[in-house]
Amino acid sequence: MDMQSRPPKLMDRVKAVMRVKRYSPRTEKTYCYWIRYFIRYHGLRHPASMGSSEVQAFLEHLAVERYVAAATQNQALNALVFLYRHILDMPLGDIGAFSRAKRPRRLPVVLSHEEVMRVLNRVCGPMNLIATP
Repeated sequence: MDMQSRPPKLMDRVKAVMRVKRYSPRTEKTYCYWIRYFIRYHGLRHPASMGSSEVQAFLEHLAVERYVAAATQNQALNALVFLYRHILDMPLGDIGAFSRAKRPRRLPVVLSHEEVMRVLNRVCGPMNLIATP
């Protein structure tokens, strides 16, 4: 069987569709990474033989065992949704409940009263007029 009669490999199809849809090269690289990781995680099974339960298990693994950030988990999910929707023509539908990576709470940086007083005591000249009540 020659190269002309074989269908293109999965990752070649992913790259071709992403280029047609004008995805950035960085997005292409990232999505290919997550698709490969997904395939390796499930023992090199072809994604067409898997479905939403395997995607759910993979996303659960990322959050619980790998402790990835929420944005990273969302990026992996987007790559797999792209794969199933645009490459395999098998939309995932409802993936079900899985552990979402936690977004870290961001505490605002606030100066203490003592720190504010030290800053205000250092202000001099015309800026002192602006800084003092």
